[in-house]
Amino acid sequence: MNIIGGPASQLLTGRVSDALKSNLMISEFKRFPDGESYIRILDDFAGDNVTIIQSIVNDSDFIVLLQLIDACNEAAKLNVVIPYMGYARQDKQFKKGEPISARVIAKAIEADCVFTVNIHDESILGYFDAKAVNLDATPMIGKYIKNMKFKDPLIVAPDDGAISLARNASENLGIDYDFLEKTRLSGEEVSIHPKNIAVKGRDVIIIDDIISTGGTMAETISLLKKQGAHEVFAACVHPVFSNNAILKLFKAGVKAIIATDTIDKGVSVVSVAPVIASVLQDI
Repeated sequence: MNIIGGPASQLLTGRVSDALKSNLMISEFKRFPDGESYIRILDDFAGDNVTIIQSIVNDSDFIVLLQLIDACNEAAKLNVVIPYMGYARQDKQFKKGEPISARVIAKAIEADCVFTVNIHDESILGYFDAKAVNLDATPMIGKYIKNMKFKDPLIVAPDDGAISLARNASENLGIDYDFLEKTRLSGEEVSIHPKNIAVKGRDVIIIDDIISTGGTMAETISLLKKQGAHEVFAACVHPVFSNNAILKLFKAGVKAIIATDTIDKGVSVVSVAPVIASVLQDI
């Protein structure tokens, strides 16, 4: 198998290629003086199967992915792996006149098969014209957590919508999981607490699919600390961390941040390469 890494997923691509012992292809990326991006695949692949790995963190990443796909038009079979798919949270039309941006992204991808990692909503997979498969990286976070030393750990989802993440991360680890329940006390006051399990004296790992601005996560960390949690850790699949998100978490009292390498950040201590390699070796 030939694997090409886009500029947003260089480290992850190297790890996937190493796991598969595949042919890692080198590409040239640069910008013209007017800001337009330029790519060129330097290795020959005509008639071969090719897999492109490229996260969409910003608009430029999307353009480069489309350029890579077009450059591979002579491949016998083309797989596209999008570890982090930007615009996935724009999956519905909330106001008249809005586009469904997740659909725009998906419809533009021309490939034989597309793989995403913990996409915001699996209904988006239906927008791809190709076969689309969503991979789950939360067990990898669970394995990482298993090797850490915690005091009576508890994995918590920030809301019931993320409870499957907490469940999947805690599965086979013998670690309890719960989700936070919001109760409105008045027009301005909201109480947030774990639904079933007390946190006092325990180490709590909050897990979510994405941490973007960090506002909700920081608020949750502060509340859990006030409720007597021993230490609070923040975990996510996709570490977007826009602006001063990381500082917000530390100001709120987070002990450490655990994230994957779907986006390469300093806190990307868990690799999703085994998850991607496992599915690629079977196709």
